[in-house]
Amino acid sequence: MQINLSVTAATIALLAAAPSMAKAQVNNIIIGQTSSTPKTSVVNMTITESEVLAAQKAWGDALVAISTTHDEKGKAAAKALAEKVIDQAYGYQFGAVLFKPTLTKRPQTFRTTREGALAYFVGGDPSFPNDTGFALKGWRKAEIRNAGVFIVGNVATTMGNVLITDNNGKVTTVDKTWKFVKDKNGKLRIVVHHSSLPHKN
Repeated sequence: MQINLSVTAATIALLAAAPSMAKAQVNNIIIGQTSSTPKTSVVNMTITESEVLAAQKAWGDALVAISTTHDEKGKAAAKALAEKVIDQAYGYQFGAVLFKPTLTKRPQTFRTTREGALAYFVGGDPSFPNDTGFALKGWRKAEIRNAGVFIVGNVATTMGNVLITDNNGKVTTVDKTWKFVKDKNGKLRIVVHHSSLPHKN
């Protein structure tokens, strides 16, 4: 029996070349798909430090805006703005928000509902008779000073101070902890907000 050495050599050469040929074919397919199909959608819910800082600044700016709106246009306009701020900044659409404002006391220390948060910011709700409107106190500046920022995926927690200045130049410092989550639209929402006055010896 004779073996056709030329055929055998050709077969070995073909097998050796198969991986590179297959790779070339795959590359051709990928190139073809890229040119003929829409760009691949990528969903990345990871929070960045810059997003956290921007969300904090937006909260401070909103507090000042509510105060100045109250001074210039009255309480009704300030309340309308506060409602927009709460809807944009907090996560009440998810359910309860763990909000402990700076100046609240039992039995209404915690404001887990939108109504409770709105009452704290602008007052005027008979269900929260002790609320006089924290956001209506003439605030003109808010400065965030983080002690730390802890980010894991789509959740970010911050702890530090907020320094708020009123229209007389008096500065009030509060201890503040926030937790943000990113919603399906990529917007950060506050789901935990704990605020208190610094301890004094």
